[in-house]
Amino acid sequence: MGFLPSGAWAELAAVPTDAVAELPEGVSFEEASTLPVAGLTALYALEEGGNLLGRSVLVTGASGGAGQFGLQLARAAGAHVIGLVRRKEHAGMVEEAGAHEVVVDESGRAAGEQGPYHLILESVGGEVLGNALSMLAPGGTCVSFGTSASPEVQFDARSLYLTGGARLYGFILFHEVLARPASGGLDRLPPFVPDGRLRPRVEVEAPWTEIGEISRRLIDSGYAGKAVLRIGTD
Repeated sequence: MGFLPSGAWAELAAVPTDAVAELPEGVSFEEASTLPVAGLTALYALEEGGNLLGRSVLVTGASGGAGQFGLQLARAAGAHVIGLVRRKEHAGMVEEAGAHEVVVDESGRAAGEQGPYHLILESVGGEVLGNALSMLAPGGTCVSFGTSASPEVQFDARSLYLTGGARLYGFILFHEVLARPASGGLDRLPPFVPDGRLRPRVEVEAPWTEIGEISRRLIDSGYAGKAVLRIGTD
């Protein structure tokens, strides 16, 4: 399996060795297909927090693909993990994925009761990101890697700088793999699958010919987990 910034849809592609990793036994192709983007995003974003043992970690958008991987990996690293969701029906799934506590709140403000946080994985944007920045502990980091709600954010800058050492880190996987090749993360993630520490949530499996309908449902947040498309007839 591998990760390419472009060209991965071609029938044949020349792939650098630092962009691929061997798929071990005990991991299906369907499970492996969920790891290169969502899994690497969660792994490399969590690394911005350094040693997470005993630390408090907030994951917003916790029902999404990267969010669920973030919950599981943070818990495996020894963190106390809080999952934030906007829909009550997703709370059970987030708790099952590894959250010690689940907060249901569209604004994200209620998650402050469990803070402050050493690390926040933030993928919602808008009001949630603005509120999350006020929940950082001194020296804490908020990693922003998505804006599923809104790209426009207002926040209290005074609250941020008076915290001391708090920072907002802009994360995009295409940039991260320049310094941390994909092969490194893809070597580390699959062994967590067979023993259950990492459980890819595949919401739907379908032939690639249904890509139009599947894509529309993903954009409309119709799936909480990942959608896997199979190429071929078997």
